Amino acid sequence: MEKELAVELIDSKCFVKLKSELQEMNPADIAFLVEELNGDGEIGEKELILMYRILPKELAAEAFTYMDSDTQMTLINAFSDRELRYVLDELYIDDTVDIIEEMPANVVSRILRNTDSDTRKQINQLLNYPKDSAGSVMTTEFVYLKKELTVSEAFEQIRKIGLVKETVYTCYVTENRRLLGIVTVLDMLVADSDTAVEDIMETNVISVNTHDDREYVARTMSKYDFAAMPVVDNENRIVGIVTFDDAMDVLQEENTEDFAKMAAVVPAEDSYFKTSVWSHAKSRIPWLLILMLSATLTGMISARFEPQIAVIPMLVSFMPMVMGTGGNCGSQSSTLIIRGMALEEIRLRDFFKVVFKELRIALICAAVLSVVNGLRVLITYKDPALALVIGLSLIGTVVIAKLVGAMLPMGAKALKLDPAIMANPLITTVVDSCSLLIYFTIATNILSGRL
Repeated sequence: MEKELAVELIDSKCFVKLKSELQEMNPADIAFLVEELNGDGEIGEKELILMYRILPKELAAEAFTYMDSDTQMTLINAFSDRELRYVLDELYIDDTVDIIEEMPANVVSRILRNTDSDTRKQINQLLNYPKDSAGSVMTTEFVYLKKELTVSEAFEQIRKIGLVKETVYTCYVTENRRLLGIVTVLDMLVADSDTAVEDIMETNVISVNTHDDREYVARTMSKYDFAAMPVVDNENRIVGIVTFDDAMDVLQEENTEDFAKMAAVVPAEDSYFKTSVWSHAKSRIPWLLILMLSATLTGMISARFEPQIAVIPMLVSFMPMVMGTGGNCGSQSSTLIIRGMALEEIRLRDFFKVVFKELRIALICAAVLSVVNGLRVLITYKDPALALVIGLSLIGTVVIAKLVGAMLPMGAKALKLDPAIMANPLITTVVDSCSLLIYFTIATNILSGRL
C-alpha cells in the first residue's frame, strides 16, 4: 500500500478498508509504512497509534520488531500495560533486548515491569554480556533434544514448543545442557520414526563462545552457510544461538562502522538523520584537524623547493597530477587490503607476500602511467628532460603509494588498531608528501643545468 493511500484512508476514516489493505502486507512493509508516516508527520500521533491498533494482534507484534526505535518508543508510550505485555509476549528475547538497548531508562523500566520473571532473567543475562560479543546478539529460544529420544518423540516435542522458538529447523542435542550434536528437521523427516536422535545427529559441531566477537560469529556463519550458530560457555554448555538475521544486522553495522572510519569520521550510533548536526561535526572535526596538521608537511616540502619553482614555474603545473596519481594508487591498494583483512582473506603472516604482490602491480601500473604521461609532456612541450622528470616521478610515486597503501593497514592491524583508519584520507596525506619529495628531488637532479 502506498503512503498516499494510507493517509487518504485515515483522513476519510475508512478504517475497515485500511485494515484490509494492511492485512495483505508483509510485516516489514507495514513497519516501513508506519515509520514513513511517523517521520514525515503526515498524520498525527493519535492516528498513527490508531493505525497500529487496528492490525490483528499477531501481525501488529511482528511488525513492531521491524520498526525503528523512535516509532517503537512512540507506540510503547501509548500502549496500555495489557497491550505492552501482549507485544512483549510475542517478541523473541533477543528482539526485546535490542529494543531495550535503544530506549531511555523510564521506558526500559516499564518494559521490564511488564515481563514475567523468567523472561526478565533472560533479558538481564543477555544485557550483561559485552556489547560486541556473541552473547549480546544471541537468543536463548532454541529447540534442544535429548539423545535418547526417537524421531517421533522429537517431533512431538517440537510441536509442543516450536511456536515460541526462533527457529526449529536446526535442533541441538544436549545432555545436562552440554552440546553433543545437531540434527535438522530434514534429517529427522527422512529417518524412520523409531530411529534414535543419537544415531542421526551430527557430532562434528562448530560453535562459538559467548565472549567471541560478534563479527567473528557472523563471518563464521557466512563461511559455513549456517542459518544458526550455537553459542556455548567455557564448559561447552549451550546457552543460546545466533540466527542469520542477527548475523546480517551485525555485518551491516560493522560495514557501516568501517566505511565511517575509512572516510575519517568517528562512527555514530544512530542513523544519519537521527544524529544531530553538532554530533556530526564533533565526529568529523578530530580527524580533519589531524589531517590538516599533517598536510602542513606537504607545504613544508613545497617551501623547501621554492627556489627551483621560481626558476622553472612549469613544475607547479604538474604537482596536482603527481600528487593525485599517488593518492589514487594508495587508495586502491589500501581499500583492497582493508577489505581483504575484513574478510580474513589476508592475514598478518601474509605481509611480505602482499608487499611483493603490490610491488609487481605497482611496477606494471607505473610503467604504463609514466610512458603515457611522458609522451604527452614530450608532444605538448617538446621538452625531453621535463618528460623524463614526469615519467620517473610517476614511477617512484606509484611504487611508493601502492606499498604505503598496502603496509599501513597491515601495520595498524599489528598494533591492534582497526585497519579501516588507515584509509583514503590518511593514505593520501602521507603519499602527497612522498610524491612531492620524489618529484622535486628528481626535477632538481635532472634539470640542475637550468637552475
